[in-house]
Amino acid sequence: MDPYELVELRDAVPENLPAGAVGAIVHVFHRSDLAYEVEFADQDGRPLSAVALTPDKIQKVDTTGGDGQSAAQ
Repeated sequence: MDPYELVELRDAVPENLPAGAVGAIVHVFHRSDLAYEVEFADQDGRPLSAVALTPDKIQKVDTTGGDGQSAAQ
């Protein structure tokens, strides 16, 4: 996964973020173990939390329209 990709939480985290919350990767850590800094925002775009998460805690959000094309097209 790369910076600016959208990811979804697999499970709730103690920072009051529920499973299924969607955030954007803002930094990739390569020291020791791989981890991602993910920023979560409310529906108005106001930041809620930035959390360091390991790859097993998140999954990529499918941004295709289900037919293999970008949803923005």
